[in-house]
Amino acid sequence: MSRGEHHRIHTHDRLQRNRVRIAQEAARLMSEHGIRDFHHAKLKAAERLGILDTQALPRNQEIEQALREHQRLFLGDSQPQLLRQRREAALDAMRFLAAFEPRLVGAVLEGTADAHSAVCLHVYSDDPEAVMLYLREHGVPFDTQVRRLRYGRDEDQPEYPVLLFAADELPFDLTVLPRDALRQAPLDRADDRPMRRASLTQVELLLAEDPADDFEQQLSAALR
Repeated sequence: MSRGEHHRIHTHDRLQRNRVRIAQEAARLMSEHGIRDFHHAKLKAAERLGILDTQALPRNQEIEQALREHQRLFLGDSQPQLLRQRREAALDAMRFLAAFEPRLVGAVLEGTADAHSAVCLHVYSDDPEAVMLYLREHGVPFDTQVRRLRYGRDEDQPEYPVLLFAADELPFDLTVLPRDALRQAPLDRADDRPMRRASLTQVELLLAEDPADDFEQQLSAALR
């Protein structure tokens, strides 16, 4: 083996090791400090580890997989209960918001929810004020933000209203989308694929699955 070939292999191996280290540290930060943004978590992890090579930054999917492994190893007793609690709360909220055809998205659907996770729902109305009025009429105080979502890799990122409130000491995060957005899911930040969404019936099926089953099997069965 030539010196150049040996150097290339060594460099590649070091890069792969650093990707794994950053993914694991990002997963720890997300789990222990409640960081929800993959990009922020990986940059902070790289900084903490003193790794400056941007080529060593893992993909979001790698961080998500490391997060699942971290939860399995360190939160095996508590995380499944926290997840189920939030899925049950999501079901109650979706029944309450049935007029707006809610869909469960994010960590509570994906199975990575923990003590820091909000229950994230997409609700659909051509008049966002109608959702706000509905919450007010039922005595639900909320804060408002905006969120940008993408529907194509090269498209603009329109802003949508976000309503934040708490119920039974759990945080809820509602993104209000127009009705025609039911036909196409926005892109997931983790892998730039259409975001997985679950209807009320699908969340009921997800809760009925055996907790011992493989996560992907559970989710695939529910979203069929």
